[in-house]
Amino acid sequence: MASTVLEATRAAHEDLERLERLAVRELQRDPANARDRLFQSHRVRHMIDLVVSTSEKLVEIYDDKDSARKDEISTHLTAPVQDDIFNKFYDRLKEIRNYHRRNQSARFVSETDDYEELLKEEPAIEFTGEEAFGRYLDLHELYNEFINSKFGSRMEYSAYVGTFAQTEKITHSLKATRQYKEYLEHVLEYLTSFLYRTEPLQDLEKIFTKLESEFEEQWANGEVPGWENKGTEKETASQESAIDLDYYSTVEELVELGPEKLKEALAARGLKSGGTVQQRAERLFLLKHKALELLDRKHFAKGSRSSVSNAPNGNNFKDDLKKEIALLEIKMRRLCEILDEVIVRTKENAEKKLTLTYEEMEAEREEEEVQADSESDDEDQQIYNPLKLPMGWDGKPIPYWLYKLHGLGQEFKCEICGNHSYWGRRAYERHFKEWRHQHGMRCLGIPNTKNFNEITSIDEAKALWDRIQSKQGLNKWRPDLEEEYEDQDGNIYNKKTYTDLQRQGLI
Repeated sequence: MASTVLEATRAAHEDLERLERLAVRELQRDPANARDRLFQSHRVRHMIDLVVSTSEKLVEIYDDKDSARKDEISTHLTAPVQDDIFNKFYDRLKEIRNYHRRNQSARFVSETDDYEELLKEEPAIEFTGEEAFGRYLDLHELYNEFINSKFGSRMEYSAYVGTFAQTEKITHSLKATRQYKEYLEHVLEYLTSFLYRTEPLQDLEKIFTKLESEFEEQWANGEVPGWENKGTEKETASQESAIDLDYYSTVEELVELGPEKLKEALAARGLKSGGTVQQRAERLFLLKHKALELLDRKHFAKGSRSSVSNAPNGNNFKDDLKKEIALLEIKMRRLCEILDEVIVRTKENAEKKLTLTYEEMEAEREEEEVQADSESDDEDQQIYNPLKLPMGWDGKPIPYWLYKLHGLGQEFKCEICGNHSYWGRRAYERHFKEWRHQHGMRCLGIPNTKNFNEITSIDEAKALWDRIQSKQGLNKWRPDLEEEYEDQDGNIYNKKTYTDLQRQGLI
């Protein structure tokens, strides 16, 4: 703990230099695996946050709002008589010695060890089971919200993962609602959280600030993607309601707008604008389920049945809502561009799960857990593996004799699986029943039966399928040759011969 303002300033500068050196040293280290790389990024992010907080303290010290720094400097500089310089020096020295005598723990305090611990600690990062430590997105809650909304449609989860960022497919009338805005906010909140957990060194504030500045210019010029016809919508909006009642589901929500906005909305429609806020909201809420022309005359002001075209403030309200929604869409698309690889992996994983049974999914999940445990154990130790042998259940290379016994050095390529390589005879034989080969056979339009085991070439699979179809054709019932007819004399003919003789009049 510093005893003076100047000492606190010096210590803060020392902390900044130490944190900068530690961050550089951490980034120069090559991580052993993906998990270690993620931990490294979070440790560096924590150091950056400490640098920012320490810099803010230094700014407060240099601002010197309480003049403590100025007073301390003046006590060292102001010395009218030479003897006073030595007196002040020894007084200050005595004060420092008394301070350290009272605080024995502050005598040899060094924060170097504390900062070194930052390089050893393992950050606490929370992921769901579906996210698999940042490999995939978990969009199931957003998917359920989408398919159960007015603007959504029924589709498979894998299809939703590939299209949830394509908001241009939704009409503008469905976008300008409270439900759609809340949905976008939920999507943006999740993507921001996921990006912070998987890429903590990304400066999201800087990205969003740049997007907002560009968005303001594009919105003013009517060039926002998906909202280019903003000017046309303004003209049609002048003929709609001043407040979009689809955006509100209860009278209480309208009350939150306040008396002035309710008064303007009622006046724009030619309705009475007096009464309490509750009465105004109830009067306006009548239009949600009934057309303006069908309302009782008692609700209208005297001699006034104004159209909505006289309500510029209502148009501004609706434009503000659309502007907020358009900005949320822009931010969501930008985050999806950053997470493009993760989205592709998530879609592939969702499609893969459609072809797996429950037992296969459980086995795959157990393999991932074992792999994650082997990565987390003994990460600091460099495993000697010059032959590049596969890793066993304990996270160590398997014995070489076991490697040769199972023939793991043999490579088998399957053209149907997209030239994917399988190492070892066992893995090669098993892959004919796995999802990748099944998907390839389905794309060729061929059933994946036992007849096609050991077939890895697309041409061979097609040729075999043609032969099977031709053989099935020979075994089919052919009525022209196999259906029998008998004449009056008891002679037996097939259908074709009997028909020819009958036409010639011989029978």
